[in-house]
Parts: sequence; structure tokens; C-alpha cells
Amino acid sequence: MSTPSDARSGPRRWIGLVASLVVLLVVWSVVAAADIVEPHYLTPSPVEVWNAFVRANSHHPVGGGIDRVVRGEEHYFLWEHLLVSLRRIGLGLGLGVAVGVPLGLLMGTVRWVGDLAGPYVDFLRSLPPLAYIGFLVAWFGIYDTSKVWLLFLAAFPPITLATINGVRGVRIDQVNAARSLGASGLQVTTNVILPATLPDILSGLRVAVGFAWTTVVAAELVNGLPGIGGLAYLSGTQNKIALSVACILVIGLTAIALDAVIRTIEKLVVPWRGKA
Repeated sequence: MSTPSDARSGPRRWIGLVASLVVLLVVWSVVAAADIVEPHYLTPSPVEVWNAFVRANSHHPVGGGIDRVVRGEEHYFLWEHLLVSLRRIGLGLGLGVAVGVPLGLLMGTVRWVGDLAGPYVDFLRSLPPLAYIGFLVAWFGIYDTSKVWLLFLAAFPPITLATINGVRGVRIDQVNAARSLGASGLQVTTNVILPATLPDILSGLRVAVGFAWTTVVAAELVNGLPGIGGLAYLSGTQNKIALSVACILVIGLTAIALDAVIRTIEKLVVPWRGKA
């Protein structure tokens, strides 16, 4: 049951967030305009970043005395770069869920499987993506297959480990009650263990989304265009700092939006979480 203080906390939270954002933009603009740091090393002003964002989403002249009009950046609008990266991340996350959830259920319910596969999952979790991107490119080529595999390897361990933790948190009396009613092992898994584990799986998915977004730039280092990570990297190497910052902001804001979507799904699918 909500209280008056809870009702007031929402507007106060948003007011505080907007105020902090305004202060950040003002400080950013002042520092950029004061030339305190060498301009080549200084983050561009918010106006420059906004102009780069608009330019990346519109048709514009090449510049430098050339009248030819081009489309966005690297022949794609910024939102098209974003959609391509989202598709790659979606495929990697989908594979991570398709493999990680069944494996986590198996590792959590069958002891010898957990003992056998556990070290390998921990090994993959501890490796930074850049450690094996070269192998993936050599094995699968420079196109999307290697990128999706890299994103899968970033998303798979947290989903698997979250599923294992969820299985270990299932109350044994619930399992015994289902067995006493004649449920088979498969029915116990699908009707008791999996629903009880679902909140942990969704938490693991949130972590996996974060890992996937931090990996997308690494995944798109090689032949990453179109792609928001590839565009951020290329614009940085070409000293288009404003565009690079715009890409970084888009990546961050998209990650926040995806996390909000997952939290909303969590509230709808497992409304009992935190209330038991």
C-alpha cells in the first residue's frame, strides 16, 4: 500500500534528476568554452555533440568545398547503426538464454553436471571479450557470425550462473510436495523449479544486457559498420570526437531503456518477487 510520502518521492526524484542533468550540461558547456584544456583533448560542448547527432541522422553535404550530399554517417543514419547493433545483441542474448537457462537448470539439479561444467562457465565469465575476438574472427570471419558469437560469450555466463543460483534457492519442500503428488522429474522442473527460478533468470538477463552493451564496441572493431559500436570507434580514430561522444551517449541511453524494459517485464511476469 502506497503512502503519501511514496507518492511525493516520484516527482522529487524526477526533479532532482532533471536538476542534476542541467547542472552537468552547464558545467560541461562552461569547461568546453573556457579552453582550460587543449581543444584536441577536450570533450566537445553539448551543442557540438547535438549537431553531430543531428548530422548523423540527416542528409548533408560532404563539406570541404564538395557539394555531394551523403546520407548520415558512413552511408547510414545513426538510428540505423543502432538497429544493426541491437539486432546483433538480440541474437547474442537469444543464444545466451537458449543455452544458458537449460544448462543452468541442469547444473543446478544434477550435481555431477554442475561439478563438470562449472569451471568452464567460470572460466568464460572471467575472460575479457578482447581476449578471444581474434580467434572468433579467424574461425567465423569478419562478418556478423563472429560478432554474434562474441556477444553470446559475453551474455551466456551471467545467465547460466543466475539460473544456477535460482535453482539452489528453490525450497525443497515445494519439490517434495510436487513429487508426492506424482509429478515426474520433467514436470517438477517445468512447473516448480523453472517458475521459482524465473526472477533470478531475469536478473541474470539484466546483467547480460549490460555485458553485451559493454562488448558491442569490441564486437564491432572489425568490419563493424553499420553498427553503433563500430561508428563510435571509427569516429574516434578519425578525430570526430563530437560524433564519438554522441554514439557513446546513444549506447548508454539505449542500455538504460533496455534495462527499464526488462524491469517492467519482471514486474509483470514475477509480480510476487520481494513480497513473499
